[in-house]
Amino acid sequence: MTEIPTNYLDPKVLDKVGRLELRARLVVEGFVTGMHKSPYRGFSVEFAQHREYVPGDDLRHLDWKIFGKSDRFVIKQYEEETNLRAHLFLDQSESMNYAHDDGMSKFDYAATGCASLAFLIQQQADAVGLTLFDEKVAKQVPPSNTRASLANLFAALEGAKARKQKTKVGAVLQELASQLRSRGMVMIFSDLFDEPEAVLKGLRAIASRGHDIVVFHVLDRDEVQFPFERMTLFEGMEQLPELLCDPKSLREAYLAEIEGFAEEIKKGCLAQRIDYVRVVNDNPLDVVLTSYLSARAARAKRRK
Repeated sequence: MTEIPTNYLDPKVLDKVGRLELRARLVVEGFVTGMHKSPYRGFSVEFAQHREYVPGDDLRHLDWKIFGKSDRFVIKQYEEETNLRAHLFLDQSESMNYAHDDGMSKFDYAATGCASLAFLIQQQADAVGLTLFDEKVAKQVPPSNTRASLANLFAALEGAKARKQKTKVGAVLQELASQLRSRGMVMIFSDLFDEPEAVLKGLRAIASRGHDIVVFHVLDRDEVQFPFERMTLFEGMEQLPELLCDPKSLREAYLAEIEGFAEEIKKGCLAQRIDYVRVVNDNPLDVVLTSYLSARAARAKRRK
């Protein structure tokens, strides 16, 4: 049996998340082996609804009971069961390497989230793949539901690290949108440090192809609290210069800027029915994932 690296598989996370059922909000296409509903109507699995008969329909699927009661010709329609194809997109640009004192870097935190979800999805016999990116696509593991493929995905995570490259989230998402042919689920882990309109344009390109998208907006505690007090030399990342300044004089303007940036991304996601999850890396990952997946499952039940 293939051994799976476990550095990113936090048992505390998997203990809770592994009990949850991850369902795609939008219907997906695939084989008749999973738990997820297809947009394509078939006649082989579970009854779904009736529709009016039209010339050319297979007469074997006429509902004669309805005809006997109402003198109307209607066809039985059924829903196929298909399994999920999930795509994990992980940002490994230089800014993801930031970590507050004694904290986990944004990249390691996001990679742990990817590993946990990949494990959960594969346990459901669904297919999961991984794409690592910065200013371009760096590495891809195609979606699969085999244990060997899961081991390859974890090996890619183990070997990856935040690189000294700029972020071009928007351009990469547009490129990846053209590669996603079968409708599925796309989960993005990134600090999204790109122009908001470029990010949203990339997300729209994926959403327009019918994919169910979840954006995990990963930020460091320092980025949302800006706790610096003394004169500080800030190290530039992604080819930006160093900056020596008094953080007290910048704090109010900085916090307004970061909040405005996050809010613009959030509003753009909600307008496209994209799930937006803001994640700060000092929050327990098991709580973050469990809260999101529980809320998602509750929404799915309400829609039924």
